[in-house]
Amino acid sequence: MASSAISRLSNLRRHFQPTDSNNNKGGSDGAGGGLIKISPEVSEALSHGRAVVALESTIISHGMPYPLNLGTAKEVETIVRTNGAVPATIAILDGIPCVGLSLEELERLAILGTRAQKTARRDIAHVVATRGNGATTVSATMFFASMVGIPVFVTGGIGGVHRHGEQTMDVSSDLTELGRTPVAVISAGVKSILDIPRTLEYLETKGVCVATYKTNEFPAFFTETSGCKVPCRVDSPEDCARLIDANMKLKLDTGILIAVPIPKEHSASGSIIECAIQGALKEARVNELTGGASLASNIALVKNNAFVGARIAVALVQLRKSCNEGDAESVS
Repeated sequence: MASSAISRLSNLRRHFQPTDSNNNKGGSDGAGGGLIKISPEVSEALSHGRAVVALESTIISHGMPYPLNLGTAKEVETIVRTNGAVPATIAILDGIPCVGLSLEELERLAILGTRAQKTARRDIAHVVATRGNGATTVSATMFFASMVGIPVFVTGGIGGVHRHGEQTMDVSSDLTELGRTPVAVISAGVKSILDIPRTLEYLETKGVCVATYKTNEFPAFFTETSGCKVPCRVDSPEDCARLIDANMKLKLDTGILIAVPIPKEHSASGSIIECAIQGALKEARVNELTGGASLASNIALVKNNAFVGARIAVALVQLRKSCNEGDAESVS
């Protein structure tokens, strides 16, 4: 597996030469030139077959104010490291897609806040071409994670089919990305401000395996339950690793959504937040109406997802290693 990771990186470097701010190999046009920058820590982990977890950056720039966003980003990365994996926060800075951010780059993105463009897959080319700063959403983060061979991605929640989406056709690009990009997304489900049943139907249409973690019911971000059940349940990081490994080996070329319920100690306020969501559907004032409880819950569930995601990434590496060792023994 390490050799395949090295091969992927070698191939990647031929097409997307990693650069740093002092060594731009993209030419004088400065438009990005198809460049991608992988941090030394992430590059080393990938080349040696170690566990890596991709992290999005929209939550940093658009999810909460400075300096809370910076503190949360650092804490999430620490959780990933503490549980045996390398964090790879993804963003576009000065037109260069970055996989793995330094502390200085994290702080820069946090200070930029909403001045960084929220970047989905459709926006990538524009942000790169204009040498802009982009905070990647689920779809863009999945794209870059898959490009460099990171199979596990942790986020808060994914987008979905909006209410009345059958009339407006307002469907998040997160769902179509899950239908074409083989990355496992660890999230707390979908916010109830969206149409959860139609979101699950859309994912089924796209052939996406949706699994729930230690529960039979799909979580609704702030609450543990949504009233919707899915046919796949996983009860351990090892279960998740086997699911991801099977998906990759079969080359299904679709993502996997692993939905992790919000921790029980933070679910007590879920009903309060849910009532606020229903009252704020036309006002978009959930955090205000809950006295900040929704933001606190958001941070808690992201941290929990990072904990679970790191353990899944480690279990996946261990599974692949044991499979490789078994293959070697059978050959000998």
